[in-house]
Amino acid sequence: MRTSRPFASAAALTALATLAACSGGGAVEGGPGGPGVRDPYFPKAGNGGYDVGHYDLTLDYDPGTGHLAGTATLTARATRDLSAFNLDLKGLDVEEVTVGGRGARSHRAGQELTVRPADELDAGETFRVTVRYSGEPVTITDPDGSEEGWLHTADGAVGLGQPTGSMAWFPGSHHPSDKATYDLAVTVPEGLGAVSNGELRGERTRGGRTTFTWHTAEPMSSHVVTVAVGEWQTDRSRTADGLPVHTAVDPQQADAGRVVLARIPEIIDWAQEYFGPYPFSSTGAIVDRPEDAGYALETQNRPYFPGAPDTVLLVHELTHEWYGNSVSPKTWRDMWLNEGFATYAEWLWQEDHGGDSAQQTFDALYDGTYYPDEAANDAVWSFPPADPPDAAHISASPVYQRGAMVLHKIRQAVGDDAFRSLLRGWAEAHRHGNADTADFTAYVEKSAPDEDFTQIWRTWLRGEGRPQHP
Repeated sequence: MRTSRPFASAAALTALATLAACSGGGAVEGGPGGPGVRDPYFPKAGNGGYDVGHYDLTLDYDPGTGHLAGTATLTARATRDLSAFNLDLKGLDVEEVTVGGRGARSHRAGQELTVRPADELDAGETFRVTVRYSGEPVTITDPDGSEEGWLHTADGAVGLGQPTGSMAWFPGSHHPSDKATYDLAVTVPEGLGAVSNGELRGERTRGGRTTFTWHTAEPMSSHVVTVAVGEWQTDRSRTADGLPVHTAVDPQQADAGRVVLARIPEIIDWAQEYFGPYPFSSTGAIVDRPEDAGYALETQNRPYFPGAPDTVLLVHELTHEWYGNSVSPKTWRDMWLNEGFATYAEWLWQEDHGGDSAQQTFDALYDGTYYPDEAANDAVWSFPPADPPDAAHISASPVYQRGAMVLHKIRQAVGDDAFRSLLRGWAEAHRHGNADTADFTAYVEKSAPDEDFTQIWRTWLRGEGRPQHP
C-alpha cells in the first residue's frame, strides 16, 4: 500500500547533493531534478526538471534465456537549470550513460537512476541522454496484487505498463503527465514477431534474428507502451474512411478472435459518432493466450487482450483511445476519467445494439441487482470515484461503475444532444494532453452554464456511500 509522502526524503536529497558535488570542480548553479512528480499514489513515478519529447528504443530479446539488451535515447527539454536528473528504471544493469554524447556519471537507488551530466543543463535546453542496459527484466506486483512490467508468455513476453510497469524494460519518466513520441526497434529470434504501438516501419531478418521497427507519431504515456513478442497471425486492413487496422493474434486464438476483431471498424465508426474523430493514426488489437496475462489493457493504437475478447470488452478498450490514451490523467487519482468513460461507452453500445438502456444499467447498479452477489454490489459504494483511498484501489469497482454513473447523472441533467456534444468537446479540448477531475468539472459547468451540478459533484463524484435519491 502506498500513500502520499514528501517529494524527496532527506536521505535522497543528501545523496543527490553528494552526486552533484562530484563534478569537475566548477561552481554548481543548477540543482538536481526531482526523483518523482508527487503523484498522490505513486510519488516516485516520473521525474522533475525536464520533459521528454521522444524515446528511441533499441531492444534485443531472447525468450529462451529471458535476456534483454537495450539502448534508450531520450530527447528531452530541461525545465530548470539542472546539475543532475533522474530516470525511472527498475532492475536491469546499466552499462553506460551519456548526455549529449559525453560520458555521464550515474547512481542507482531503487527505481531511481540519477544521472549527472559532464556539463550542467540550462533551463530550456534540449538534450539527449542515452542509456545502455541489459539483464532479465522483472515482473512488478502492483498494490492491488496484479502483475505488470515484463511478463513471460508461452512463446515470448509482453511488456505491460499500467501504472508503473514500463520502468521494468526501459528507462524514462514513467508518469502519464510526461508524454512523448516513440521509435522502437525490437530484435527477436527468426520465426517470432514483435508487435508494438503505432506503425510498422520495417521488418528485416539477418543472421537468424528479425528486427521489427515501429514508430508512434502521436504523444503517448509510457504506461500504454507495449512490446509483445511471440508467434502471431497478423492482419492489415482499413476502416471505411481509411484508418489502418493492424491486428496480431496468437495462432491458438485465431478462430475465436477473428469474428470479434472483424468488428473493430464498426466499433470505431460508432465511437466517432459519440466521441469525435479517432485521435491516432491506426487502430487494432493484440490477442495473446488466456494464460499469458490476467487482464486486458488499453495499450495505445492496439489494446492487449489475454484471449479473444467479447464485443463489449473490445468497445471498452477501444474507447480508451479517446479517454485514457489521448486525454490522459494528470495523476493516478484521476483514473475514473479513463475507466468511467470507457465503462459508460459499454452502456451506450448496449443501448444502441439491443441490450439494456443506460438507465436500466444505472438502476440495476443503484438497486444492487447488477452483480449476482451482495459483496460486489456493495463494493460500488465503497469510496467516491474521484478519490480512491490508496494505490490498491485505483482500478476498483467505484472507479469504473460509479464513475460511469456520474456521467449518466450529467446526461440526465443536460439531455442527450448536449451530453453527446460534451463527450466530443471534452475529447477535443484535451486531445493528446492531460486532465484532472477539476478540469472536467469546470468543462462541464462551462458547457452547460444554466445547470447546477453542485449536487452531482457533492454526492455522486465525491460523496461517501450511496446517495439517497438516484
